[in-house]
Amino acid sequence: MVSNQVLGARAAAGVLIVSLAISSGCAHTHRGEEAAQAPAPAAVPGAESAAAPAPEEMTATEAAIAAAGGAGPAPAASAAEPAAVVNPGAPKHYTVKRGDTLWGIASMYLKDPWLWPEVWVINPQIPNPHLIYPGDTLALAYGADGRPLVSLEQAGAVRLDPRLRSTALENAIPTIPYSAIAAFLSRPSVMTEEQIRHAPYVLAFRDLHQVAGSGNEIYVRNLSAPENARFAVMHVAGRLVDPDDGKVVGYEGIYTATALVQRTGEPAKALLIDPARETLQGDRLLAAEANDTPTTFTPAPPKTQVAGRVIDVVGGTDLAGSFEVVVINRGRRHGLEPGSVLAVYQYGDVVPDLYRGGRQIGDTNAGGRQFAPKVQLPNERSGTLLVFKAYDRVSFGLIIGASDTIHTLDVVRNP
Repeated sequence: MVSNQVLGARAAAGVLIVSLAISSGCAHTHRGEEAAQAPAPAAVPGAESAAAPAPEEMTATEAAIAAAGGAGPAPAASAAEPAAVVNPGAPKHYTVKRGDTLWGIASMYLKDPWLWPEVWVINPQIPNPHLIYPGDTLALAYGADGRPLVSLEQAGAVRLDPRLRSTALENAIPTIPYSAIAAFLSRPSVMTEEQIRHAPYVLAFRDLHQVAGSGNEIYVRNLSAPENARFAVMHVAGRLVDPDDGKVVGYEGIYTATALVQRTGEPAKALLIDPARETLQGDRLLAAEANDTPTTFTPAPPKTQVAGRVIDVVGGTDLAGSFEVVVINRGRRHGLEPGSVLAVYQYGDVVPDLYRGGRQIGDTNAGGRQFAPKVQLPNERSGTLLVFKAYDRVSFGLIIGASDTIHTLDVVRNP
């Protein structure tokens, strides 16, 4: 893989800012004036891949996910082999579709998607050159030095000046599927023991219901708030334990609904709106936290060496696949921030070695295995994770590529 030092040097040449929100898009770094003024280089004969582009009905994101099953760790790129970063099946031309994400397009073209700033060529003659829109046609070419370059070959109709159109300008494509993480951006997700101890809680439901949903009224203890105030109702799902030191680093909070205060008092009364799941007695009420997750960020490996574990799969299972959310035991104090990219490795099992000198030295039953020497198998690459929300000691990450099933306690580290 490409080292952090190489990536840092490339980032100095230009950093692509890409949108996480639907209303924002992928941005890109400024290149030197010579690159900005020079015309797009012609393709070198024979540079076009023999592989056919993704089927027309598939988006780049879908194609990237379909191809992820056989993908292993990408080889490191070197200055002598700049074309090594390009996927063998990268299309020479690609038309951006609705449902595409920048990560999907970058994965289609590059073995390391976060190297997109290195190959993206800005065209100052194109309206909104920093963004990619549905209908845009991208072209892959190679410079005289063999360096791969992806440029906007033809702008789609959505880039026309909105003053000349009767409909609004369409949104640029997002970095990743926004719907997969939207619920985590403005609602509390990790709770502290102090919050749980002192937060207002659901005492009972009107009409003595056992559970409540949209339109149901609840009675709340310890709630001091005016009428029409809104709170996130959170179910405490369980402790988040760091396997490295055994310490509790937080509690996973699952959003159930929004509580709209109808009457103050002790207990206070509130109405449940915007439900995501059933609300139970004992669920806590928390004020919506300030959203410190930027709407735009740069996907890139961490600037420091990070080695941690997957400690939870959101949703109550122990397994995760592409575009599922996990919790890791590393956060801001370890150098992580929204946009940090980490490689996920299946944790190698410990197995008994029953052989010596070509001969079996023990039986394969439980007794033989118990006394045989143990061997730690190596960790194997199983996917890629993108951090989208970071706390002090934990972070939430989206699995953006999985070649195998990802489990709790799997290892995460710099790609």
